[in-house]
Amino acid sequence: MADRLTPAQRSAHMAQIKRSDTRPEKIVRSLLHSLGYRFRIQLKGVPGRPDVAFPKRRVVIMIHGCFWHAHGCPLSNTPKTRIEFWANKFRANKERDARLQTAAEAAGWRCVTIWECETHDRKALVQRLQGELGPQRCQSFQRDTLESGR
Repeated sequence: MADRLTPAQRSAHMAQIKRSDTRPEKIVRSLLHSLGYRFRIQLKGVPGRPDVAFPKRRVVIMIHGCFWHAHGCPLSNTPKTRIEFWANKFRANKERDARLQTAAEAAGWRCVTIWECETHDRKALVQRLQGELGPQRCQSFQRDTLESGR
């Protein structure tokens, strides 16, 4: 199947895809903040500049898009054109993810990976985040926020 877009159109489309501040990242950060967790984003000094970092807890969260990191779920389809290119791209992305996780763990950080498809079930994501991170420090903030519906 041929690409329906010209090379210039495809290039312009791909240039619009963001590296950070993606919708899954914003969902995770919003949930964390509403639960009372405080964190840093794109923390320098940690291999891979993780999407979310908790310096005092020494925990980082990597939020991966299912397509770009070839998760294997229904969101991670493989394009029908340029099959070899995409196979190499996905392999390189997975290798880089593994390399950065190993480097972060060697530096004393615990790594948590959240997949884009996990952000669709907010209740399950909240439970997972709380299980991974433990109790938050702002207990009263969380209670006030949840009670007021903000």
